[in-house]
Formats: sequence, structure tokens, C-alpha cells
Amino acid sequence: MRRRDFVGLTGLAAGSLLLPSLPGMGGIFVEPEQLLDTIDPALKKRLADAALNAAKATGASYTDVRIGRYLNQYVFTREKQVQNIVSTESFGAGVRALVNGAWGFAATNTVTEAGLAEAARTAVAIAKANQKVQKTPVQLAPQKGYGEVSWKTPIERNFFEVPVKEKVDLLLAANGKALDNGASYVNSALFQVNEQKYFASTDGSYIDQDIHRIWPTFDVTVVDRTTGKFRSRGSMASPMGLGYEYLTPRASDKMAGPQGTSVIGYKQRYDMLEDAALAARQAKEKLTCKSVVPGKYDLVLDPSHLGLTIHESVGHPLELDRVLGYEANYAGTSFATLDWKAKGAPYGSKQVNIVADKLQPGSLGAVGYDDEGVKTKEWDLIKEGKLVDYQKIRDQAHILGQKESDGCCYADSWSSVQFQRMPNVSLRPGKDKLSVDEMISKVDKGIYIAGEGSYSIDQQRYNFQFGGKVFYAIEKGKIAGMLEDVAYQANTQEFWNSCAGSCDASDYRFLGTFFDGKGQPSQVSAVSHGSSTTRFNGVNVINTARKI
Repeated sequence: MRRRDFVGLTGLAAGSLLLPSLPGMGGIFVEPEQLLDTIDPALKKRLADAALNAAKATGASYTDVRIGRYLNQYVFTREKQVQNIVSTESFGAGVRALVNGAWGFAATNTVTEAGLAEAARTAVAIAKANQKVQKTPVQLAPQKGYGEVSWKTPIERNFFEVPVKEKVDLLLAANGKALDNGASYVNSALFQVNEQKYFASTDGSYIDQDIHRIWPTFDVTVVDRTTGKFRSRGSMASPMGLGYEYLTPRASDKMAGPQGTSVIGYKQRYDMLEDAALAARQAKEKLTCKSVVPGKYDLVLDPSHLGLTIHESVGHPLELDRVLGYEANYAGTSFATLDWKAKGAPYGSKQVNIVADKLQPGSLGAVGYDDEGVKTKEWDLIKEGKLVDYQKIRDQAHILGQKESDGCCYADSWSSVQFQRMPNVSLRPGKDKLSVDEMISKVDKGIYIAGEGSYSIDQQRYNFQFGGKVFYAIEKGKIAGMLEDVAYQANTQEFWNSCAGSCDASDYRFLGTFFDGKGQPSQVSAVSHGSSTTRFNGVNVINTARKI
């Protein structure tokens, strides 16, 4: 049996990580050193031309080909032992063809000229069948070809070149720090993803991209053996579009918490050992801290928390396919319809300026070109509180009377058809110099929140509730101790209209997710959300431990 024909499945003994299904886990088991192999771009061009020529010969007016090699390595540990190490490879090609205004798509793991030509003919045949039932022809925004170009995530150290032992030693050292600081249980993991993507189209583009992403994470639990109570705190790390250098901390990337709190933020580097030790101490502190009194509070939200609120209440509702109702079954549609936008209702206060992009260095969404061969860019979504645009791809631009795609088309595998996915969506920092301590000093009654927690949001991305990892009371401009059982409730307009401003760019940081799900069949994508610490006035806070 050929190596690439073998499909391996694995059970991830991932402890209490409770992670979603992982992309690439249906790939094959490979030796780590084999992940360093590369494929000659000239060979990929010859394979792509075979598909483009076959599609044109059988009636396609437009065709694109994606040849993808998806490499993943996952390392899992718990306390003092290694639970699992998995390396996978998935390799194949997908062909999309447009015939008389209808799409057809076919994929193959037979990556030969004959295999891709056959996939192209199948895609054309499917398109011809689809055109019989399609009422409205597809209209593609024009796109110039770029010829032969390439793009690579700017990394300093390829994580596949790092010995597995070094990665295991780091995770076990982090576990040890947590245990030394009072943790009863701890598990940790390291996710490493490399997408080698080659795109070619009849527009004249041959685009070779090498994309790297990394995510270190852990979960710490402290148990009070006398009372049986327990509390947990997860990692404050954000997944990033970086290499293994992300796990080599620098003093310039550490950010102390506000007014002496033990919350620590990170920019382009992450100190996993320090965070694990801190997590154990904070989990222990949670056992005895005060429970929040429900009421109205001014919230000071750290970027490690605010990114998730941006994702759910801005990122998803401004995806044009949700707005139009094309995407509905998976996580709903959007309140921010074209009619709603036309009425000019404010999305937020004048301090709210939110942009979309696939450019920011270190972000998960950073690529040179999307999966339709569109060069990526930055564009405004919300400007001074007003909704000004949505996220769209080539076959959606005409709906808004626009002439170009935003470059946010993506597929999570060579075997998946590409469709509209969320780019990085970020809140611009404040223009005036303002530190976190200065922001807190002006809050009379508030709560500082850091880290992601549980959340809920309705099917139109309007009414929501968000928790966090750690909470600190603010009283008369001072941090007044840790709280627990905190969640805030609002609707999207009320919340963003309560925004009173953000700290300056020196506090700007990312929160990201490896597993943003969308579509049926489901696909996942990786996306980052940047912000500085931001204040929201008069937000309703509930106590999650109280019975109603």
C-alpha cells in the first residue's frame, strides 16, 4: 500500500482538553522528518495545467485548481507523562469549474496529470448538471492573474525542524511549574499546522504559499481536598501565525497585569512556564475569592477576552452569506441585514472602528492570497460606530454593487470546496496615549476581565452572554481583589454603543482560534482578532452560580 493511500485514525487521549475534532486527523501517520519534504513548484504547475486544459476542453469558462499538502503535528501531555504524539499528512487536489453560470467541484488524491485531468472533467460534468436547476447564474468579480508568485509565513524557526523531545520537555516543564504552584491536575498540548497550498486558475495565476500556525495550550485544576471544591484556569496563550520562536519568550513581549494583578499578557512571544505557574496560583485563589454581586458595571476587557466577543458579535454577523441567509443552519444568520444597514442605525459608539484583514504579521489569517487567487488586503467594516461594509468573495461582490472580492475565500482541505470565511476582524486601538492603569483609574465601579470563558449568542448574533477566565473587581479606580461567577449580558448594539474607548497601540494584542466552524459539511478555519484593552460602560453583569 502506498504511503499516501493509507488513512489512519487515532484516538487522542487528550484528557480534559475537550477540544473539537481536529483538521488533518483523517490523514496518514508519517515520521516527523518526512514533514520537511517539499514539492517542486514546477511539478505543481504542470499538474495544475493538466486540470485547467481538461476543464477548458470540456466547456468550462473559468477553472481553478488547488493542490494542497496539509501537515499537522499534535503533542499531548498530562502531569508527568506523555499521552500522545501524532504527525499527519494529507495530500490531494480540488478542481472548481464554472460552466454557463453554474459551479462544479471535484477532488482527488491521485495527484498525477491524468488524475487531475479526470477530476477537472468531473467538475465540469457536475457544473453542467447543476446549471439545469440553478435559477441565478454565478457572477464572478473580475480578477487579474498574477503569474507565478509565492508567499510564506515569515517564521524564524520551523516547528517541524524542532526535535519532538524538545517540545515534550517544554510541555512537561510547564506541567511541573503548575504542580509546583499548587495544581492538582494539569494537561497541556502543542498544535502545529503547515498548509502548503498551490493555486492556479484560468485568470493566469500560479500561486505557491507556505503557511504556518502554532498553538500551545494547557488547563490547570486545583482541588480543595477538605471541601471538595475545585477551580480551573486555562492558558492565556493565543494561537498565532508564527513558527516555534513563539515559544521562546523575550522580555519585551511580556506585559504585566493592571495595578499589580497577576494577569499577564503576551504579544509576539509566549512564556508557557510562567503562565502555567500563574494559572495554578490563580486557580487556587479562585477557591476563596468573592462571588460577584449582580448589577450594572463598567467593564475593562483585556484583549485575551475581548477577541471572542468581537468574533461572535462582529465577525460572524458581518459575513455576507449569513446576512443574505445562505448560511443559516450552522450558527445562524445575522441581524445586520442590508435593510438594517440602509437605515443607518449605529452598530456602536463613535469609538468603535473595526477592520477586516488577512495581512497582520503573526495573525492566524495572514496569507498573501486567498483560495480564489485574490491578493489579500485590509478594509473597514465599522467606522466611527457605523456599519460600512461586509466580508465577501468573488461571486458575492456584485450583490453589493462592488467590483472586487475582499480576498476572504478559504477551504480547510484540498477535498473541500472553498467558500466565504471570516478574515481577521480587529478593533483599532485608541489614538490617544492611554495605559490600562490609567483606564482603570477612571472607573468607579467595574470589573476587569481577562481570558476566554463560556459564552452563548442567539441565531442572529444579537443577544449574548460572555464569561471569562479571571475577573477582578474595580472600586474607585483601584483593583480590589479577584471575583468569580461573572458573566455579562447584552445585545450587540447595546454593548458596542457602550464602548467608551480603548488603550493605545502599545497594548494591542491578538486572540485567536484554530477551530472556527462553519458550513455543512463542516469546515474549520483559523482567525485572529486584535484589540487593545477596552472599556464598556454600564453593562449588565449576572452571577452564574445563583439559581433563578
